[in-house]
Order: sequence, then C-alpha cells, then structure tokens
Amino acid sequence: MTTNASEVAGPRNSYGDHGDDGERAERGDKTMRYFTIDHDGVTIPVSRGGRGRPLVLCPGLNSTQADLHELVDLLRRDHDVVTFDLRGHGLASAGRYSFEAFLSDLAAVMAELRRLDLDAAPVLVGYSLGADLAVHYASEHPGSVAGLVLIDGANPVPEPFLTEAVLPEFRAMWEDMATQQETVRGTARQVLLTAQEILDLNVEIDAVRSGILDRYQKIDRPIRMIMSTSMAGDSGEGHASRFNQNWRAGVERLGREQPHIATSWLDADHGLVFTHAPEIARIIRSTQGPVGQADSSNTP
Repeated sequence: MTTNASEVAGPRNSYGDHGDDGERAERGDKTMRYFTIDHDGVTIPVSRGGRGRPLVLCPGLNSTQADLHELVDLLRRDHDVVTFDLRGHGLASAGRYSFEAFLSDLAAVMAELRRLDLDAAPVLVGYSLGADLAVHYASEHPGSVAGLVLIDGANPVPEPFLTEAVLPEFRAMWEDMATQQETVRGTARQVLLTAQEILDLNVEIDAVRSGILDRYQKIDRPIRMIMSTSMAGDSGEGHASRFNQNWRAGVERLGREQPHIATSWLDADHGLVFTHAPEIARIIRSTQGPVGQADSSNTP
C-alpha cells in the first residue's frame, strides 16, 4: 500500500492540482488535507479536516464523500474528520466489487491513520453499507476505535430484503439510477458500478446482515445507532410497509441481544444522512461522553 499526500485549505471537488505547491493553508480553525491510498489495485481518495476528537466517516453503497459534505462540514467544527470514497465511488478508481473488497478499503484507510499517529483512537461512523463495514472492521481489530456510530445500516434484519418477488422492481430502479449517473460522470459524485453489480452487492449485504449479530458480540467498544423510522419511505405503497417493519424488527432484535447499544430514531427514510444532517451531527456530538449512553428522548 502506498500513500500520496498534499494539503490545502477550503472545499474542493477533485484531487487534481492543489495549488501553492501542496503547502498547508489555514482557513478559520480548519486545515484541510487531501491524499490518496493505493492498495489492492485501486486508488482511494481521502480528505481530512477540522480539529478535535478524531472521527472516521465511511460512506455507503452509492454514496460518496462529496454527497456527505453537509454532515462532514458540521462534524468538522469539533472533530478531526477523515472521510474517503470506496472503490468505484466518487474519485476512487474502479476495481473488483464485493463486501470484502469494500472492507479492505476501510482497513487501508484505518491502517494509514495508524501510521499518521492520531492523538487518540477515532470514533468510526458508517452510513448504510458503511455501518456494516464499520462493525466488521471493529470486530476484527479490537481496540482500534473509540466507539461506533452506525447510521441506518448494520441491521440484523430477520428477513432478507431482496426476495425473488422484488428483484425485477429493484433491478429496474438501479438501471434507472445508472442512467442518471451519466449526468455526474467524471465528478466527485459519480458511481461507476453497474445496475447488476449494485444488485449483486445488495444480495451479498443481505447475507452479511444475516450473520452480523455474531460480529457485535466481538466488539468491546460503545455503539450508538441512528436509524430511520421509515427506511423505505412512508407512502404505504408497494413493499414499503414490509421493508419498514423488517427494518424495525432488526433493530429490536439487536436491542434484545445487545441492550447496551443506544438507538436514536429519526423521522426520515434511508436518505436521512442527506436530509437530517444537523440532527445526526448533534447526536454524534452527544457521544463525546460514553458513546453507548442511552438517549431515550429519541426512542419511539
């Protein structure tokens, strides 16, 4: 694994010419750093900025660090935030796609941060697939993180989402999404995966979540979950009601198995990280004490 680093100030949408010979520049209380990590035949772009408690934010499937800019900007007010693009997302290069491959991207970033010698172990925050990756990483690397914040993912749902009955509907949805991606191709928001690759990954994620309870048992750090009340939307049409019930049942199952895990519910769908960034940032900030301390005011 190799790393290429340069540092600049201010927001940006690419990792090309940084200007000023890559020297560090200050803007307010922030210093932005941008670097890439080469591993497993792919290049992963990483950004770091802010001051305070170290925090690593892992995006999910079909989301990029550019998509998460509002949440990242809010967290950087009082956290030293590191975020990155998974392979095939944003400005990362394409590669082989599987849960284990994405997990290796997160592991490569975390290994580089250990080399940089952070002031303290980071809080690891994951959204959707990123939450599942965070749980697997923490279970395999004891003591490497201060705690976990899991946003609408890593849910041990009792039933798989992608059954034969819904596959045609989801295939059509992801084919449409792939077509829409043409408008952002070549930008920091692009997703290079095909509709079939996304479909295959979602089937794999269902299988991963069927065994994720065992992973939770190996984690000795505080965990907070931030979950949507209507992950599939609240229209009541189609499969939404069943999906939402399955989602809630998974969280309730986890609560019975791991009662120390705190759960905050937001009145939102699975896009909560985009629509409710201030609320999510507030909840994450509340973990400055014990990450797993219950927040009953957000529990329905």
